[in-house]
Amino acid sequence: MLQGLALAQTPSTISLTANPLASLQARILQAKPSVVLADGKIAADVIVEGSWSDGTWSGSVRNTSGKPQFIREVVLFELDHHLPAETPVYGESFQMLAQITGNLAQPEDLGAYPDRTHYRIPEPDGYRTASGLLTISPARDASLALAFTSCNKFVGRIGFNASRVKGHLDTEGLTLAPGATWKLENFGVFTGSNRDETLEAVAVKIQQHYPRPLPAKPPTGWCSWYTFYEEVTVPDIERNLAFSKENLPQLRYIQIDDGYQSKMGDWLETGKAFGGNIQNVLKKIKSAGFEPAIWVAPFIAEKTSAIFQQHPDWFVKDSAGNPLDSSTIGFGGWRCAPWYVLDGTHPEVQKHLEHVFKTMREEWGVTYFKLDANYWGAIHGGVHHNPDATRIEAYRQGMAAIQKGAGTSFILGCNAPIWPSLGLVDGMRTSGDINNDWKSIKGCALENLSRAWQNGKLWWNDPDCILLTENTQKNIRHNLPPKDPTLTENEFKLHAASIRASGGMVLSGDEMPQIRANRLKVLEKLLAPTGKAMHFASPGFPVGRVTLSPQMEEVALFNWGDTPLTRSFATEVGSTITDIWTGKSRKAEGITTTFEIPPRSAILLEVRK
Repeated sequence: MLQGLALAQTPSTISLTANPLASLQARILQAKPSVVLADGKIAADVIVEGSWSDGTWSGSVRNTSGKPQFIREVVLFELDHHLPAETPVYGESFQMLAQITGNLAQPEDLGAYPDRTHYRIPEPDGYRTASGLLTISPARDASLALAFTSCNKFVGRIGFNASRVKGHLDTEGLTLAPGATWKLENFGVFTGSNRDETLEAVAVKIQQHYPRPLPAKPPTGWCSWYTFYEEVTVPDIERNLAFSKENLPQLRYIQIDDGYQSKMGDWLETGKAFGGNIQNVLKKIKSAGFEPAIWVAPFIAEKTSAIFQQHPDWFVKDSAGNPLDSSTIGFGGWRCAPWYVLDGTHPEVQKHLEHVFKTMREEWGVTYFKLDANYWGAIHGGVHHNPDATRIEAYRQGMAAIQKGAGTSFILGCNAPIWPSLGLVDGMRTSGDINNDWKSIKGCALENLSRAWQNGKLWWNDPDCILLTENTQKNIRHNLPPKDPTLTENEFKLHAASIRASGGMVLSGDEMPQIRANRLKVLEKLLAPTGKAMHFASPGFPVGRVTLSPQMEEVALFNWGDTPLTRSFATEVGSTITDIWTGKSRKAEGITTTFEIPPRSAILLEVRK
């Protein structure tokens, strides 16, 4: 794998037509960084100093002008890429609810909540922008990744269009004092024979910067959200806890997800609708042999919450000095909105966050925290208590306080800023919310498989819950039909196979007693996650494979379309191929084995030599 060209190798020594990716890589390595001031002018007396080593750049920016400079961005490179406009791309968004696919000329959104529209994060004119990572794959046997391998102070962005590519750091218009220096984020250029190989190199570099040890195995459990939503009650938890103890003792965590609190922001107060004391419920979970898990949205608060009413000075401000209404600059929140944002740079906020999580850990017995709405902790367009801090620093300082309070508990990031969360979480949601309909099942599966390379390297991936019933308890209570009553058994198989292929966490999201016996067996098999994501040699995720031992591998064959098709994969003659769901086996009779896959379905196989 080529991870970086030697600096002595200049663009003139590389054939542009013979190897356009190598040419692009070399020209990026030779690019001269520049600093753009808040007024759009190039700074003459603000100097970028840095060097490349093994394909990775590290450096800093220093103000030599003798006066304060307001810095809008540091541009590492901006040049013509000389690649066909139809070259496929994949990019990360700032927050986890969106990704970028398509090609250089016509990028497409993967996920329902893009940065530039839903969250209204500004993009540079003329460029579609990825945050942290962009892969460019002009051929099946060639892929290049442009990746920022750290995110401690500034968010790194890669802009692209049909003809040009730009790598830059958003410095948010902050002031660089005379003689002062900012350390910049590390950046790398990586190439490989396919997307997975290239992303493996990116993951290795990120791990070097953030050597956070992960729990030995990805967690399993049950989550209340997808059947009860915010209407969850104590009897709901107790009913599913009892079923789990009787039928699925291998579940580890019982997660209470939203609805227990009195207000958004007042996490230590139980709401009346919950029907009991949250601490007592968590103790019952522990006494039943499971680990208590809880949902918290630590950076947000609704206007009527006690924390907002008592401490308005703790919140990120707007330009007039008032607490920032997040709906004025982006998405304002999905319930009890608009939300206001706790300022992670404020010392009292840091004490508050540490206290909340320490209380939940020490007094409530919580050992797993699902942190939601983390995006707001790194919100753009606000003014912080520390005016010299970036939004990335505000988020990371707040998360450091949470980590201190949570101790060794498992921390899951959700609706989070992806790259700013590096090194801060044990698990990361890798798709939007799942739902009981085909569009959602397919969309979430593609989102999760696109991020499968992160699993076990940056964190344990959370592909969201496995849903094996047709309706939610909330809908049943309100006499509402399921969104898609025609969901087929084949679609459920694809849903389950995509979660297995992701290799990460497994959480059930159903009213457990309502799961039919045949589907409960599917859940039982999923509750021993491999911890290894499948690799897909071809675009579109048709055939995934993962080696689990020298004698065994798992293979997933997907049909994402509306007509039957066949899928083939390489085999050793005489290998035993077993359908994991049905237990039916066959012997491999040749060097390839073929299966017919129904529409909107998948087959999950165990192959033993």
